[in-house]
Amino acid sequence: MQPELYEEVKLFRHAREREKYDNMADLFALVSTLQNLEKAYIRDCVTAQEYTAACAKLLVQYKVAFKLVQGNEFPTIDVFVKKYRLDCPAALERIREDRPITFRDSKGNISKCVADIVSLFITIMDKLRLGIKAMDELHPELRDLDDTMNRLSLIPENFDGKEKVKTWYETLNEMQASDELSDDQVRQFLFDLESAYSAFNNLLHQS
Repeated sequence: MQPELYEEVKLFRHAREREKYDNMADLFALVSTLQNLEKAYIRDCVTAQEYTAACAKLLVQYKVAFKLVQGNEFPTIDVFVKKYRLDCPAALERIREDRPITFRDSKGNISKCVADIVSLFITIMDKLRLGIKAMDELHPELRDLDDTMNRLSLIPENFDGKEKVKTWYETLNEMQASDELSDDQVRQFLFDLESAYSAFNNLLHQS
């Protein structure tokens, strides 16, 4: 038996080297986790809301972790991944795009997309409260609201608020430009929009 074979092998000789390896281990773990999250979302193992929140957090953590490792040895994340033979194409794609896949359809400008939806909800509800009920005065904003909500994949397909907006958009589409909603329709329309707007806000807080 050779005692030297059982000696502990140290990766570092001093505190600075230990910190270097700790930072590399953190980066390795974050990229691996991001890869697994992408695969879980593709396999429908997590909801869009869960995925979006986790992915956004991991991307922030990754930026911090990579800055601690970045240098002559690892100028890019691709060099790091290649050296340590990490098979993580999905994670690298997320890192390059710097946003969850659920934000792809808003071209990364999620804040503007959300702001537009909120603004359109408020505009239409204000018009209804002011007694504006002609088709041609309500249709443009409702069309934009329906389109913007459909482009934001953060909103689930079966989201009740989106269904309510779509139903009223289809109702207006069947009317002539000079047609007006009845008082009962205005009341129901306003109720449905308030409900959809509240649900949309809840969805944002959850994600």
